Amino acid sequence: MNFLLEEVARATLRLAEAGVPSPRTDAEELAAFVHGVRRGELHEVADADFDALYWECVARRAAREPLQHITGRAYFRYLELQVGPGVFVPRPETEIMVDWAIDTLRAMDVADPLVVDLGTGSGAIAISIAQEVPRSRVHAVEIDSAALAWAKRNIDASDHADRVSAHQADMRTALPELSGHVDLLISNPPYVPTSEAQQIPPEVRDYDPAPALWAGHDGLDMIRELERVGRRILRPGGAMAIEHGDGQGIDIPPLFPERLGWRDVRNRKDLAHRDRFVAMRRADGV
Repeated sequence: MNFLLEEVARATLRLAEAGVPSPRTDAEELAAFVHGVRRGELHEVADADFDALYWECVARRAAREPLQHITGRAYFRYLELQVGPGVFVPRPETEIMVDWAIDTLRAMDVADPLVVDLGTGSGAIAISIAQEVPRSRVHAVEIDSAALAWAKRNIDASDHADRVSAHQADMRTALPELSGHVDLLISNPPYVPTSEAQQIPPEVRDYDPAPALWAGHDGLDMIRELERVGRRILRPGGAMAIEHGDGQGIDIPPLFPERLGWRDVRNRKDLAHRDRFVAMRRADGV
């Protein structure tokens, strides 16, 4: 075993003792970041090239600073995004919702589908849809100026900046000019109950921006608002997907009743078979 791999093994133990959920993966990711290689190439780093900066990064991660803040990057579907303080770090669970959205858009009989991503954060959802649905036009809405700066940076760095527009606005009132015309509305809104603040991992509680997390005592405040937004902004037959937290799936479908023009309201599961997002359609002719 070369010296770097020995250090990675030591770092793994240190991160495990600190309570980091994925100590081996994080130890390897940090080593790859510091030494400018891929995780699978760590064995190729010569002993003489070991950089002591690695242990500074391990110490930051052991203090529960998010891995993505240390490396400055997050991976989402086919994207490598720039992230850091002030923006919500995209999660793999959200990729399942984006899968559904992309399949739904491809199945629509619409040449240039119009999409709105509310609470875009890093821009992960908006850019992914633009990348994978080539003729889509995507509007990315974010109220927080710091987060919006990250989104714009990622949009500008992508190959799809001409089809993704960033807007600083409240998701509840954004884009009135698009009312009744949007083909698909998607959102990963704040949904963490304030009553669960002490149960949230420090990487989330202490580093993700508060506006992206908290949504009232039961975590459903913003989702209730999105029902009204969806009625306003979607065209008849348009689709909507909203991510939610563990245990919230049972409470959300009743917020989108048939009497208000909602159809096909159902929860969808993530790879761990947990309810992860709710999807629905506006009735034709509403």
